Amino acid sequence: MTPLWNAAAISGEYISAAAFLGWAGLLLAHGADVLWLPIGAVGGYVLLLAFVTAPLRRSGAYTISDFAEWRLGSLAVRRLVSVCVCVIGWFYLLPQFQGAGVTLWVLTGAPPWAGWALVVAVAAGLVLSGGMRSITAVQAMQYWVKVCAVAVPAVAVLAVWRLDGARDPAGDGPPKFPRATVVRVQTDVAVRVPADTDVTVHGMLDGRTHRGRPVRLPRGRHTVAEGTELRFPAGAWVPHAERLPIKEDRVWALPFAQGRDHPLFATYSALLGVLLGTMGLPHILMRFYTATCGRAARRTAAMVPVLLALFYLFPVVYGALGRFYTPELLVTGDTDATILMVPQRLVPGTAGALLTGLVAAGAFAAFISTSCGIVVAIAGTVSQRLLRGGVSAFRLGAVFALAVPLGVPLTLASDLGAIGAARLVTLALTVSACSLCPLLLLGIWWRGLTAAGAGAGLLVGGGLAVAAAVTRLFGGPGDGWPAVLLAQPAMVLVPLTFAVMVAGSLLTRRRVPRRADRALARLHLPEEIVNR
Repeated sequence: MTPLWNAAAISGEYISAAAFLGWAGLLLAHGADVLWLPIGAVGGYVLLLAFVTAPLRRSGAYTISDFAEWRLGSLAVRRLVSVCVCVIGWFYLLPQFQGAGVTLWVLTGAPPWAGWALVVAVAAGLVLSGGMRSITAVQAMQYWVKVCAVAVPAVAVLAVWRLDGARDPAGDGPPKFPRATVVRVQTDVAVRVPADTDVTVHGMLDGRTHRGRPVRLPRGRHTVAEGTELRFPAGAWVPHAERLPIKEDRVWALPFAQGRDHPLFATYSALLGVLLGTMGLPHILMRFYTATCGRAARRTAAMVPVLLALFYLFPVVYGALGRFYTPELLVTGDTDATILMVPQRLVPGTAGALLTGLVAAGAFAAFISTSCGIVVAIAGTVSQRLLRGGVSAFRLGAVFALAVPLGVPLTLASDLGAIGAARLVTLALTVSACSLCPLLLLGIWWRGLTAAGAGAGLLVGGGLAVAAAVTRLFGGPGDGWPAVLLAQPAMVLVPLTFAVMVAGSLLTRRRVPRRADRALARLHLPEEIVNR
């Protein structure tokens, strides 16, 4: 594949549910505090270009597991890496399924599982029918589909916003409902009201049943039962789901604002996880094996930040405008629906429906292309060793890759919506940053890495990262340092993983592979010299 075509495929694969739905939703709720997420995602490719792409391409390995075994000569390390690849891939598949469920629910009212089933069916059909080359072509085309799907409606809503007076998204305090609004609560939710607010309630509020009579909500915490309907008059303060912060005045437009515990640590820890996690994503790294040589791999990696930066201009528009056009999403916590609902709010009628349909088409392209790439990575890893290779083994691996996330219980699936697509992706990136990234960097740039040191680091860093992610999915503490460390452990676990790998290798320095010098020469010398 040519560098531009390959770069478009990589960009299309990386623009997942988090990029298409999650970033806009996080910006709606958290403001400028989350602008580092797309910056970190693009910056990760700069590090990938500088340290990984060309050497990894020169290794001749097809998967990261192949690279680990080729570099360290250890079947045990290969198996550990294969487990990491599968776990990272499954964590990455969950937000794709969850995002598809949200999109289909907004468009048709269908239950979330219908979106899951649709993405699984389409991804399975594409992967089983074609393999790596056909998926690369599909994803390259889908990148441009996604850019058009998000850019055209963004230009339209910006024009309407200008005609509507170009109000400042930061506002003059917590957001208010611009018009009389009805909010229907789909699941039980706890909300916080920034100031005394009048509302008409039909359903259960704070444990009491109301039959459509006016209620004055005092400032503070309130609980709203599933199926309750809240009618807010124009100008009423917008309650926030308890898991979302209430940011007043210009604080929404500033980083490191109040509203969560230890914001400085959480921000830098998440940024580190996104930066380094991108370097170890198996479905992204596999794309560089389709480059013709190490130089082509470098050119591909250099083009990706440009293409991603172009896309990431637009979700910010939806998140900012959603603050006063779709404030009801702050009540229910369904902020992932922001990018789908803003066009139809600003452009009512047929034109708005067409713009929403365009955004939804881009969203499904994001879910499907990312899912296909992840399935190819897992299937390639599983089939190469466990199933002894071949087309049939690859197809069995693809079925295995899709089947495991579908085993997520429905109760947990509802919790995924509360966590959000962007946060789910950061879980996968954190596991990658604490396992595969240190292995790649040390394996490529340090002769002294041994199989014992690499294995110990994978077990400690990857194991702790997975444990934190699973605890986060099933609840865990809600505040204080324990909650922050579980949600964003990269700042602690990444240095720990590097330290364990280095210390373990130094303790077993006599077990450095005999072919280490030859391996590093192949990784770093020009290919025309190595292949003589």
